[in-house]
Amino acid sequence: MKALASALYSIAVAVWVGGLLAIGLIAAPVLFTQLADRAVAGNLAGAMFSITAWVGLACGGYLILFVIGAKGWRAIKSSVFWIVLLMLALTIAGHFGVQPILMQLKADALPRQVMESALRDRFQTWHGVSSALYLVQSLLGIALTILQDRGRGR
Repeated sequence: MKALASALYSIAVAVWVGGLLAIGLIAAPVLFTQLADRAVAGNLAGAMFSITAWVGLACGGYLILFVIGAKGWRAIKSSVFWIVLLMLALTIAGHFGVQPILMQLKADALPRQVMESALRDRFQTWHGVSSALYLVQSLLGIALTILQDRGRGR
């Protein structure tokens, strides 16, 4: 059972961090370069980022439980524990804090596209905040990947 839990730990790190990097560095930029309609590209990217957030919440939850299970309350001295906790906090802030603001700005701009409306500057500011949160989360994910053996008590 311990081997299965450890394997799931590695899979959770791979899925979460791999998803962050694949969507943020590959899929979303390709959408914006290949689709003529930037609104469609943005909607598709937003859907992918939303799925990535839910995957992150599930994987991050498992990782926190695993590290606590492996180390007990000594887990709070682990860099892996704090990286995962910070990544979870950034996921929550982005998905439940910033994304609803972006969605509301899009809705408020109707019938126009938000980038063609008076709300453009506010949207760009909040989009920048979202991008910064995602970048920090991705960099922490890279650090997590490098440190993951320590998280398993090794």
